[in-house]
Amino acid sequence: MKVGAAQLDIAWQDPAANLAALDRVAVGAAAQGVELLVLPEMFTTGFCMAAATIAEPEAGRATIEAVRTVAARHDLVVAASIAVDVGGPPPTARNRFVLVGAEGLVAHYDKRHPFTFAGEHHEYGPGERLVTVELGGVQITPFVCYDLRFADDFWETGPGTDLFVVPANWPAARAEHWRTLLRARAIENQAYVVGVNRVGEVDGLVHRGDSCIVDPTGEVLVEAAGGEALLVAEVDPARVASVRQGFRVLDDRRR
Repeated sequence: MKVGAAQLDIAWQDPAANLAALDRVAVGAAAQGVELLVLPEMFTTGFCMAAATIAEPEAGRATIEAVRTVAARHDLVVAASIAVDVGGPPPTARNRFVLVGAEGLVAHYDKRHPFTFAGEHHEYGPGERLVTVELGGVQITPFVCYDLRFADDFWETGPGTDLFVVPANWPAARAEHWRTLLRARAIENQAYVVGVNRVGEVDGLVHRGDSCIVDPTGEVLVEAAGGEALLVAEVDPARVASVRQGFRVLDDRRR
């Protein structure tokens, strides 16, 4: 599977502008044969703590329909996170990873670890389940930004995963944590990791990107920093199986 990582400067609380940017990026991705296009966290609004303002009703799914149109037009699947309101006891919003193809929503995952340092837990409730989905013969497990710090969830899903996908809004102040943890999760689980971060500045908070695609040995296949970019690499489940067969870390971890 050919995977594209779209490092973008997200227009703050401007879904129309960000959906237009998705369409532009999808043109270039399709030209390179990308089958799975991954966008940053909360790509339609930025990482915004005004959930009551930005979260869409789960039943409405206006963004899902807009992304589905782009996916169908360019013959690819889009992955990102958006804010949705699921109802029930507060906080009712979720920071939701969505996987969207030409037919609509393929799968979703709600961020399990809201970022308390920024007050996310006041606005967005935690997800309750881990998710792995098969796409084009590749077993994909999504996480969102701060989830990257919690290795136990990666370890739990690792044996059944070929590719971890991590959309993020990770600030430059902790850029080395981002880069190190992405490689660590790949090495620990002998799986590919795609980390897609935004660039740009919001209220003095700088994001420098550092998006990358890492192979099952921890080698960075492609990376970018500082500006908008589209990273493309091939993800091969046979490579995952070969690495695990040759160096049986996961078998020893189960003991």
